Amino acid sequence: MEPTTIALCIIALGVLFIIGEAMSPGAYMIIPGTVLVILGIVGYLLPDFLFSIYAPITMLIVGLLSSILTVILYRRLGEPEPPTTAVSDGLIGKRGVVTATTSATDLKGKVKIGSEIWSARSDVPIEEGAKVEVVSTKGVHVIVRECEED
Repeated sequence: MEPTTIALCIIALGVLFIIGEAMSPGAYMIIPGTVLVILGIVGYLLPDFLFSIYAPITMLIVGLLSSILTVILYRRLGEPEPPTTAVSDGLIGKRGVVTATTSATDLKGKVKIGSEIWSARSDVPIEEGAKVEVVSTKGVHVIVRECEED
């Protein structure tokens, strides 16, 4: 097989890896994809390069550089979001509906506030369907009291 044909096959394989990464981000297929595309391009432009000692050395250097750049990029793209407990403090005073009976002894109670369901407690049992207001939060659950109909 001709070196230019081999180079084109290497480029095609690298492109498949990059497409795989685009469809499943975080699988780190972009690293071998980048290495193969660059190796294929250089091999296409310089056909004797693929069969020289410089091909594996180039693969190692490009692989190392693309690994470092990929990790840096993914760290920036995947920065952690603030924990849910910080958001729950903003629920104080909001109104919702009980979806599972609340009580003072456990967290089996559930309340729908807006479009979200929260674990809930209350000083006295509140039956499903009752309107409630959030009086405080503790961790990732809310403490509610029954309120009058609007």
